[in-house]
Amino acid sequence: MSQAIDQLPEDRLGAYLAAHVADFGKLQRAEKFEGGQSNPTFLLTTDRARYVLRRKPPGNVLPSAHAVDREYRVMKALADTPVPVPRMRVLCEDDSVIGSMFFVMDYLDGTVYWDAPLAAIAKADRTLMYDRMNAILAHLHQVDVAAVGLADFGKPGNYFERQLGRWTKQYRAAETETIPAMEQLMAWLPGRMPADDGRVALIHGDYRLDNMIFAKDRPEVLAVLDWELSTLGHPFSDIAYQCMQLRIPADPNLGNLGGLGGLDRHALGIPTEAEYVARYCARMGLAEIPDWSFYLAFSFFRFAAILQGIMKRYQDGTASSTQALTYGQMTRPMAEMAIEFLREQGEL
Repeated sequence: MSQAIDQLPEDRLGAYLAAHVADFGKLQRAEKFEGGQSNPTFLLTTDRARYVLRRKPPGNVLPSAHAVDREYRVMKALADTPVPVPRMRVLCEDDSVIGSMFFVMDYLDGTVYWDAPLAAIAKADRTLMYDRMNAILAHLHQVDVAAVGLADFGKPGNYFERQLGRWTKQYRAAETETIPAMEQLMAWLPGRMPADDGRVALIHGDYRLDNMIFAKDRPEVLAVLDWELSTLGHPFSDIAYQCMQLRIPADPNLGNLGGLGGLDRHALGIPTEAEYVARYCARMGLAEIPDWSFYLAFSFFRFAAILQGIMKRYQDGTASSTQALTYGQMTRPMAEMAIEFLREQGEL
């Protein structure tokens, strides 16, 4: 792990923030959070408060990745909506301060849960926590993007066609080996893409349990985090992505990649995939989500492409986490899970 990723020039950073954040005080220390594979994140402690800093990784990174400026913009725009986000403080686009672009937001004293089964939580609270995630996702997809100043936050229409092209290019740019299941997915997806239905919403892009801060004393979401993949896109991509992630086996060795695969969800008080999707549809005023096989398979493909990017950064020495190799090695299993799912659905 490079020292440039792990450490910040505290004197220079402290002086900048004292000049740009009201009542910032004196920076006492900056500590890097473990976990998270893309934008390095630090806890800043001053003599008055705590803050969180997110930075673009130093060095050469893939085009259009690590967009901390977009993260800052979207969270600032969502401040007065039903979607909970931390308070944004400052965006610094001057690389001379710490070596790359960064933003600072308020620290929220809550809990991030890394295990999808929520083993330490009471059954009734698990039910409520999953329902809150479902409700917030529907709130997000109902945000009036023009009213919050995000009408130009992405290109409307043909979302999946554009995303398939983007992630195919990202995957090829980061490719370190040939994975037959990925080749098969990239051959299957274009021909099964549903016609564009005109739906456009603000989407998160990485909507999952461990990208949320929950209150310590109640089953409530204090904030949704990690917005770097957010854009204007098709809302079904978010719900399919979350359901895809929950299909991953519940394997402790996978860390926060582990899902609910192989577990009895009813016994845990957690809705099945069909129940979760139905609740989302009810909140969105939809009868159902057609072409579910495509949306889920696309989510597996996109996630596998993201993991491949982590593998490439690991090999290049610019990965943000010590778990990067474990994550990168999941690229092949993700693609193979997609192929297995499509075979089960009679699509292959």
